[in-house]
Amino acid sequence: MKNGIVRFAALYVFNVVVLLLIGIVFSRVSVGLHALWAAVILTLAALFVKPALRAAFARSAAKSAADRTRVGEKTVQYALIYVVELIIWVLTVWLSAVRASGFWAFALPPLILLIGWVIYDRIDDRLHAKASEVYDSVSARISRKSDAAASSPASGSPATAEARRELNDGLTAEQRRMLDELG
Repeated sequence: MKNGIVRFAALYVFNVVVLLLIGIVFSRVSVGLHALWAAVILTLAALFVKPALRAAFARSAAKSAADRTRVGEKTVQYALIYVVELIIWVLTVWLSAVRASGFWAFALPPLILLIGWVIYDRIDDRLHAKASEVYDSVSARISRKSDAAASSPASGSPATAEARRELNDGLTAEQRRMLDELG
């Protein structure tokens, strides 16, 4: 679960930055604060939909082009990823308040997303390690606070001391006195 949370958070922050960049670069695309919701859609699509679509496109491309060079293979791979990014961009515009008008507002942002994914893939390991480190430190602080709260002594009143003794052996003070007299 930790791995999923860390991956979602790192990808979400990255998507917000890329969406805000798209909103700044393209005048025909209005992103603004809607980038926060659109990034949720992009992140979920990247985690679930994108791998499935990429695999489906790769299977169909592999059937049609069995004899490819290395450069041709990379070109086909990036073309397929662009098609997937285009589908995800259309879904993002449709499911969020992001507005795009005109051909270039739909054609160029997926290219920016593609470049963003190439960059993200390059820095993913370092970003994942840093996010995991932050998650672990926050988790440790939370557990230390709960442990400290559970083990912190309460007031030193006689009633509290009596209650603690009763908790330890399950006997009341009267029962404990009677047991001591027997023994």
